[in-house]
Amino acid sequence: MAHASPAHREWRVTGMDCGSCAAKVRGAVERLPGVEDVDVALMAERLRLTLDETQTPPERIEKAVRGVGFGIAPKGARPEKPKDGFVLPDGAFPDDAESSETDSEPEEEVGPTEDGPTSWIKTSKGRLVIGTGALLAAAWAFRLVLPAEIAHWAFVVATLVGIVPVARRAVAMMRAGMPFTIEMLMTIAAGGALVIGEPEEAALVVFLFAVGELLEGVSAGKARDSIRALSKLVPKTARLEVGGKTREVPAEKLQVGQVVQVRPGDRVPCDGEVIEGTSGVDESPVTGESVPSLKELGAEVFAGSINAEALLRVRVLRSAEDNTIARIVRLVEEAESARAPTERFIDRFSRIYMPAVVGVAVLVAVVPPLAFGLAWGEWVYRALALLLIGCPCALVISVPASIASALSTGARNGLLMKGGAVIEAAARTTHVAFDKTGTLTHGRPRVTDVSVLSGTEGDLMALAAGVESGASHPLGQAICAEAERRGVDAATATGGRALPGKGAEASIDGVTVSVGSPRLANERGALTDDLRARVAALEAEGKTVVVVLREDVPQGLIALRDEPRADAADAVAELRNLGISSIMLTGDNARTARAIAEGLGIEHRSELMPEDKVTAIRDLTTNARVMMIGDGINDAPALAAAHVGVAMGSSTDVALETADAAILRDRVTDVAGQIRLARATMSNIRQNIAIALGLKAVFLVTTVLGITGLWIAILADTGATVLVTMNALRLLFFRPSGRGDVMELAGPDTLKAVGERASATT
Repeated sequence: MAHASPAHREWRVTGMDCGSCAAKVRGAVERLPGVEDVDVALMAERLRLTLDETQTPPERIEKAVRGVGFGIAPKGARPEKPKDGFVLPDGAFPDDAESSETDSEPEEEVGPTEDGPTSWIKTSKGRLVIGTGALLAAAWAFRLVLPAEIAHWAFVVATLVGIVPVARRAVAMMRAGMPFTIEMLMTIAAGGALVIGEPEEAALVVFLFAVGELLEGVSAGKARDSIRALSKLVPKTARLEVGGKTREVPAEKLQVGQVVQVRPGDRVPCDGEVIEGTSGVDESPVTGESVPSLKELGAEVFAGSINAEALLRVRVLRSAEDNTIARIVRLVEEAESARAPTERFIDRFSRIYMPAVVGVAVLVAVVPPLAFGLAWGEWVYRALALLLIGCPCALVISVPASIASALSTGARNGLLMKGGAVIEAAARTTHVAFDKTGTLTHGRPRVTDVSVLSGTEGDLMALAAGVESGASHPLGQAICAEAERRGVDAATATGGRALPGKGAEASIDGVTVSVGSPRLANERGALTDDLRARVAALEAEGKTVVVVLREDVPQGLIALRDEPRADAADAVAELRNLGISSIMLTGDNARTARAIAEGLGIEHRSELMPEDKVTAIRDLTTNARVMMIGDGINDAPALAAAHVGVAMGSSTDVALETADAAILRDRVTDVAGQIRLARATMSNIRQNIAIALGLKAVFLVTTVLGITGLWIAILADTGATVLVTMNALRLLFFRPSGRGDVMELAGPDTLKAVGERASATT
């Protein structure tokens, strides 16, 4: 019988609130036979792996994940409610859909609703917080009016009610081969507190743990909201033209080649091409560019952008699953798998940290009583408190929470980075290498000077445009465009022909008119000393000069140059202020390259073939951390050779698929913005690690010394997790432009504003 090859499988896993949750899902499936390449993405709620179905069927994967308390459904299917009832933050489930209480039965699946976020009160975790809190309050009330012996049992009942679901999860994790979990430590700590006669502290710890679990879920949901909001930018319906009439159809059903109408104020439902109409289109939801972009015949529009002025007819260029917004969402979700080196180190460290703390707790419990005859109850109590410090939740979430927030902020500002590894590399950048054409410059020549020898400028442009009418050469197209801009009609020409390497000529009013290089004029004896001096002066400025000849008599000069972008000099200055050196790499001649570079205040290397650019990048990377900015096509080898390759421009297919990062707006200053965002992210990560480890270290010492007890220990765990997540959410308010970069700690009102701002454009 033929042996089936391993297949790639993907599921959506619901109920993951922190990095430890993702580790539990990973641990539940990676031990199964035939399972390889396990990738669990916390923010994207994704489980992806390679599976040999002859050894382990997909159903066994799903059972293993459900067995440790999480919901799981195949990619594209309705999301499933996780075990123990935590409802998704985006309101994916009705509040009365409860899970099965047995490990063997699958959870009930329910479809998404459109009612908005589910209140935390309606979730099972919310009800557990309310229930344990009420029992704890009742127990304290009993203590005031009843004898101590009876009040004692009230605290015991409150503890048991709260700890039973936690203990069930702990047992499930242990069966899956994961004994060191926060659930197991919590169960031992609460049970131990009951045994040594501390039911009041046990009940308080259980309540605080339930509160921490709820807050973790809410915080994780907030971090996901801004990413999910991206997919909501595309309208649900489109006005499709069919047989001369329009009708509303689902936007996701649009097919390439169909024509849709976009009214003023409507969102564009697809990536498409304008075939009729002229209007300003607000592309800020897609690129972050605040100034509306003029769209006319032949211009491309992006799904999710807003038509601001007049009716447009748009031909669909890409299907819904392949439009710009869908690509951005995919990129952000996929980026979570490209983990930063710091994150991989934290993951390895956390696997050692928890067993180490458990070992210390055992020593604290037994060594003082056995070696020094100290009281067993006191040192067991301290050991139980130490157990609660052993969970690395805050440490594990410290990196992915910051990365997810940074990716979301970048996507909203047209700055895309493919994962934590790219962010970390970008933050360490010391040198930026720019391609010239299409990056520092517009990528197309423009007329800069018109020097007349005979007649007027209008006459000269009419002759030149007449000869170049229908030209495919960039210089000829630029001359025709300049004539049109000036309102000059091209002269009627016949018999036009190209002069390879020299220019073009045609007959106008029965006279031969040529538009060509100075070499052509020289060959025809038309290049006088005065004309030669004018040409040399213009070429010294990096401009390309063409001579217009009428019957080999010079009529004038037209100079053209691929002009730098308006913000190119500002971008170089901003990078310099960040302590980053810039260099321009170009295939242009030395004179043109020098003229552009001097105007921008940047170093340059000229006359480089693609392989020469790679060599230049490799030379730089020997002693520096290099980011290469190019157009994503002809600069692909150099982009790959740099530590970080960034594709720039609105050619989104290239921008999203070729390099490590992409800048969707044609703004060179966004390069500095991307580095600022990367640096801010790494700073945020360092803060998170300091918070997580600092709190753990402080309370570890104070617990061993007997200064703090069980309830403070649980605050050290869940409190640190919530603080780290809230700190990461500050990145959602970071402005990569460099204006207003101060980030304030996000409180409840700020978090609410995140959701409101993310949904304001839907």
